[in-house]
Amino acid sequence: MNSFSISDLTSPEVADLIAATKTAAIPFGSIEQHGPHLPNGTDTFAAALVATAVAEQLPALLVPFGPYGVTPIHAGHPGTITLRRSTFEALLTDICEQLVSMGVNRFVYVNWHEGNIASMDGVATDIQDRHPGVYMATAHACYTAQRIYAEHGGELTHGGGIEVLAVMAHNPDLVKVERAGHATRPERAIALDEMRRSREVYGYITDVTEIDVEGWYGNPSWASADRAVDFASTVGAEVVKQVTAIFELRDR
Repeated sequence: MNSFSISDLTSPEVADLIAATKTAAIPFGSIEQHGPHLPNGTDTFAAALVATAVAEQLPALLVPFGPYGVTPIHAGHPGTITLRRSTFEALLTDICEQLVSMGVNRFVYVNWHEGNIASMDGVATDIQDRHPGVYMATAHACYTAQRIYAEHGGELTHGGGIEVLAVMAHNPDLVKVERAGHATRPERAIALDEMRRSREVYGYITDVTEIDVEGWYGNPSWASADRAVDFASTVGAEVVKQVTAIFELRDR
């Protein structure tokens, strides 16, 4: 399959793809601790997988943002590197402005890290406001995956089964479930995740150890190689369906 990544294409190829699609897909993740069994790049790997599937299925130009995100709640744990919100937003603004100047007028943000949400929303609304006819859509692929796999017993916890599944899909050699020990599902962790993810009234977590002292929880052993095979295409297809509906509404 031909690459849709701006990094792999030549300049004329980028111009041709933008002329044909007018659309760019940008993945967002984070470099942060994920317990003793998953790599620090878990969120970035997951976002890149889904965004690549989205770019292929729409199609769209795939534009890497970089591995880092806004993750102060994991600061202090070895391997965690967080950007300031101002740094994240400045970089994303520069990327989007230059893509607009190339002819992109549809953006799909594909995110796997909740700490990025406020900054992504701020930049998206600013870009759309400054450029009439440019429309943004944001997909929090982690929540999409949660919905898809819930009926199969999958849970979106930090370092749990769905995130193990994503890393398996990226590179199974990076998964070390045997180091995780027993599955952990502390009631307080579940309640705090429900609190911060509520759509109506929600509170905030400023240190991941508020969720669990070890910085992760869940059931890593839920993930399987069979499920990993179509992880990216399954989640990507659902994102594409919803993004397409948004852009069709905008085009009326």
